[in-house]
Amino acid sequence: MDKHISSQFDAELSSVSTRLLELGGLVESQIRHAVYSLSQFNTEVADQVIATEAQVNAMEVEIDRDLSSIIARRQPTAIDLRLLIAISKITANLERAGDESEKIARMVKSIINSGSSRTLPSSELRIASDLASGLLRKALDAFARLDVTEAVSILKEDDLIDAEFDGFVRKLVTYMMEDPRTISASLDLLFVAKAIERIGDHAKNIAEFIIYVVKGADVRHVALSDVESVVQ
Repeated sequence: MDKHISSQFDAELSSVSTRLLELGGLVESQIRHAVYSLSQFNTEVADQVIATEAQVNAMEVEIDRDLSSIIARRQPTAIDLRLLIAISKITANLERAGDESEKIARMVKSIINSGSSRTLPSSELRIASDLASGLLRKALDAFARLDVTEAVSILKEDDLIDAEFDGFVRKLVTYMMEDPRTISASLDLLFVAKAIERIGDHAKNIAEFIIYVVKGADVRHVALSDVESVVQ
């Protein structure tokens, strides 16, 4: 590959990486607004989250189209190919995190319509939601730097979100048993909690793809101790 073609290829890689980070920023904003709509039980903000989903989906399609074009024209090898594959996978995870944000917004609207919004223990989800949104932000920052050390840290932190989810489910079951009239709205809140947990899972997936790009190792479904061995 001559210098002219190489510089063009580098520019294309940089452009598609930038687009990915723009998508990540949009999804981060969507998550923040979804969490705000939950904390304030705000229908207007929930509607904004739902409306943003179309933009997230359009960006996913654009990035996939650009990736297909680059791969077809440049036939990249080694780390460049791993980077393009990882961008495709990360894009999909960001779109799904956006889907979870939309789900939170729809559940918030359902809870508001049920009239139970002020009695549900929704504040209990604040720690988990902060952890999940923070984890996604860290994952995007780690991708921008291709920082495998930070990626491993993200894998460890995902366990905290899982623990928060498990604790919330136990509290919510107790709450429903004490007041069966809240069961329907409580189930909506359970779906919100699960959506928050899944956002954390998507951040974890992004971290795994960062390790794949840098180390060339697929660490999905691999024990954390073995992942740390790969990174060292």
